[in-house]
Amino acid sequence: MKRVQTVLWTLLMLLATACMAYAAEQGGGEAHGLPWKDFLFRVVNFILVVAIIWKFAGKQIKEFFKGRQYQIKTELEDLDARRKQAEVKLKEVEKSISNIETEKKTILDDYRKQGEALKASIVADAQRKAENIKAQAETAVSQEVKLATERLRAEVADMVVEAAEKMLKEKLSDKKQQQLVDDYVTKVVLN
Repeated sequence: MKRVQTVLWTLLMLLATACMAYAAEQGGGEAHGLPWKDFLFRVVNFILVVAIIWKFAGKQIKEFFKGRQYQIKTELEDLDARRKQAEVKLKEVEKSISNIETEKKTILDDYRKQGEALKASIVADAQRKAENIKAQAETAVSQEVKLATERLRAEVADMVVEAAEKMLKEKLSDKKQQQLVDDYVTKVVLN
C-alpha cells in the first residue's frame, strides 16, 4: 500500500514539474493560454509509458528492490553480529590487560622461587663437593704422614744399625767379635 502511494506521489510530482516546464517554455513575457489538449496528450502518454514499464518490468523492479532490501538487512545483521563479537573480544582483551600486572607478578615470583631453589641446590652441591675434596685431602695427608713416618722409621732404624755397628766395631775387638760369632753359631746349631 505504501509503495502505491509513493508511485502516485511520484507521478503527481512529475506532472507538476512537466506543467512548470511547459509553462516556462511558452513564456517569454507574453500571456498565452495553456493548450490543455496537448498537455492532456502528454500526461496520458506519460501514464501509458509508466504503465507499460510497470507491466513488463514491475516484477523485476520489485524483486530488485526486495533483493536490495534483503541484502541491506542481512548486511546490517552481519555487521551487528560482528559488532557484538568485537565487543566480546574487546572485553576479553580488557580483562586480560587488567590481569596482566598480576600475571606478571605471579610469573616473576615463580621465576624467583625457581632461581632461589636452583641457587640452594647449587650451593648444597658445591658444599658436598667441597666436603668430599676435604675428606680426600685429609685421607691423602694421613697416607702421606704414614708413608713419611715409615720412611723416617726406616731411616732411623738404618741409622741406629749403622751407629750400633760403628759402636760395636769401636768397642769390640777382633777377638771378642770372633767369640760372639762362635757363641751365636753354637746357639743356632743347637737349636
